[in-house]
Amino acid sequence: MVKLYDGGAYLIHGQTIIPETEVAKAEALTGKKIDKAEARKGTIAYGIMEAHNTSGNMENLKIKFDAMASHDITFVGIIQTAKASGMEKFPIPYVLTNCHNSLCAVGGTINEDDHMFGLSAAKKYGGIYVPPHIAVIHQFMREKFAGCGKMILGSDSHTRYGAMGTMAIGEGGGELVKQLLCDTYDVACPEVIAIYLEGKPNPWVGPQDVALAIIGQVFKNGYVKNKVMEFVGPGVSSMTTDFRNGVDVMTTETTCLSSIWRTDEDTKKFLTIHGRGEDYKELNPADVAYYDGVVHVDLSSIKPMIALPFHPSNTYEIDELNANLTDILHSVEVEAQKVSQGKADFHLLDKITEKGLQVQQAVIAGCAGGNYTNVVEAANALRGKNTGDGEFSLAVYPSSQPVFINLTRQGYIADLMEAGAIIRTAFCGPCFGAGDTPCNDGLSIRHTTRNFPNREGSKPGNGQMSAVALMDARSIAATAANGGILTSAETLDCWGDVPEYSFDDTVYEKRVYYGYQKGDEEKSLVYGPNIKDWPKMSPLTDNILLKVCSKILDPVTTTDELIPSGETSSFRSNPLGLAEFTLSRRDPEYVGRSKEVDKVEKARVAGQDVTEAEPELKAIFEKIHTIVGQEEIVPAETEIGSMIYAVKPGDGSAREQAASCQRVIGGLANITKEYATKRYRSNVMNWGMIPFQMKEEPGFEVGDYIFVPNIRQALDGDMKEIKAYVIRQGKAEEISLYVADMTSDERKIVKAGCLINYNRARKNQ
Repeated sequence: MVKLYDGGAYLIHGQTIIPETEVAKAEALTGKKIDKAEARKGTIAYGIMEAHNTSGNMENLKIKFDAMASHDITFVGIIQTAKASGMEKFPIPYVLTNCHNSLCAVGGTINEDDHMFGLSAAKKYGGIYVPPHIAVIHQFMREKFAGCGKMILGSDSHTRYGAMGTMAIGEGGGELVKQLLCDTYDVACPEVIAIYLEGKPNPWVGPQDVALAIIGQVFKNGYVKNKVMEFVGPGVSSMTTDFRNGVDVMTTETTCLSSIWRTDEDTKKFLTIHGRGEDYKELNPADVAYYDGVVHVDLSSIKPMIALPFHPSNTYEIDELNANLTDILHSVEVEAQKVSQGKADFHLLDKITEKGLQVQQAVIAGCAGGNYTNVVEAANALRGKNTGDGEFSLAVYPSSQPVFINLTRQGYIADLMEAGAIIRTAFCGPCFGAGDTPCNDGLSIRHTTRNFPNREGSKPGNGQMSAVALMDARSIAATAANGGILTSAETLDCWGDVPEYSFDDTVYEKRVYYGYQKGDEEKSLVYGPNIKDWPKMSPLTDNILLKVCSKILDPVTTTDELIPSGETSSFRSNPLGLAEFTLSRRDPEYVGRSKEVDKVEKARVAGQDVTEAEPELKAIFEKIHTIVGQEEIVPAETEIGSMIYAVKPGDGSAREQAASCQRVIGGLANITKEYATKRYRSNVMNWGMIPFQMKEEPGFEVGDYIFVPNIRQALDGDMKEIKAYVIRQGKAEEISLYVADMTSDERKIVKAGCLINYNRARKNQ
């Protein structure tokens, strides 16, 4: 079904994959000598990156994007950062959508306050503003901005428009700020992995099935981590562009950097329907293209899939699951106990009935599930059916008002409603825990993007826990037609009857504010009472003292664990208010520990004696003075900050808050074995924290101190071996840390204390 190549390979004439070790076959097929370095330039990705690179050096890219996009969880912080850094206008089209908190106004910011801030920013700086309920971020970008050969940057990890010939990247807010200041996105040229598609999906197989089949094979081994996935092969043309979009948006869950697809007449058709035929360009790899790896996918062999809690890579064929319910579900229950840390119970075995696995809830939503084709297929499956009056419920969220309008005009919305489905507006809530939270101990099946622990909104710390399994809209509809008993779409024979889509953007013309290049600097930003500026952060000192405030030994730590999504996002525009939730569902004591360290650092900055602010530091510094070469270390000149150890943090969201929340309450560094994603590591650096790594197992515990001398000097070097000392129980134990490669600007940002400080310093030069 899905096969991974052990090494690189050549793609000949866009059709034939030949392993690198068999280059003679490739040369025989082409009739000429093959130059590997030249063949690397033959990928679609290389051509697009070269066209957007300003460095003149394809080894170290400095990218300028064609457009950007943010939603209402992120755009306030981004604009506040850019404003503080000296931004005067949006230099490229910047789309501000309001699809992530439209129905959530709990405890923090009143949502409309943030929305009015966004509208005022669009008017002041020249942006595009999409009001709530009109479109989810990625559907709007597909409809109005994505085009062949473009590059788009978004402050959401699922920024993926590769199926439309656009290389799109999801990053934290700091990277968008750099674009707003006319700086560049700096990254080493990524490797490119061919996703070679052949065959044709069966009618009962949807885009989520294809995506999950791939994710299940490549996530755990990091096969495409921080690389570009390039979809090639004859199988591409067996799918419509709408179908491809559904596969493409899920590539984020592989931890790849970006994606790109070859384009064809269907791509042209999609763009033409949306009034942008001029944005079409045929994109194909060169006659000889070299790829650093190959994922070979036989589309015809893919069956309806399910990703069980608590990760999109926890994949099974639905038939396999149904044949082994007890064993497989027991393994999920065991994992649930680890997730809840014994604070809440979650059961699946009790949901096995004579008919099969009883599901409590189903959702088809967002940038992955709410597409036109998915909803049509679901409506066809449910026409004349009855979802029942029991515990099972189905909600459907079309991805944009134009999609909603077309579905309504063709009668599909009525079909769904008559079957018992609840129809909602364009909203990303089910994807991040702010909409349709399942009942306690309930299982929700969803055609959305993620099923991380607690992302559906449950609170195990309060004894409430539920979970999500990911499925395609077709199998969700089949399940709904069967009263909520888990059912594969293969059991029905109603697929493939999808009429042509007709795009009507009248609602956009009437409701979307198009202000690009129309900014008025005399306009004022509109602030609500809970929209706060970033607090001040100090520059890095020559020597630092870190207090271990959390130690997480899980194989992977998601950004949702670092800062929970859902209702906490109502504090998104108040940095200190949001920071109160840092690690709240994973280590509830962390915030208190970090804030105590921050008090000491603030006392130091104010010129107070830190040994009086924190008496235990007197003994700590006395021990530091016994280290050879550190006899003269002065507490007043040593920055003190909190530190988190995690094995592999940062899988998931691009939200910079996963890093900024650490920073604003005293975070100064992370120590890890590795970082799950580039975007989280970039966020860490943009917020002035040091992204330490260590090869050995951590011998320190929460409450210990780690002294790192000469850190500024170390950041100027190769950073391969940074000497540090664990101070505990009256002893100083030497350990070795390192920092993976950083650009010159990243080093300067960390030493400045954060991106804002760095930009202010540049402005005042």
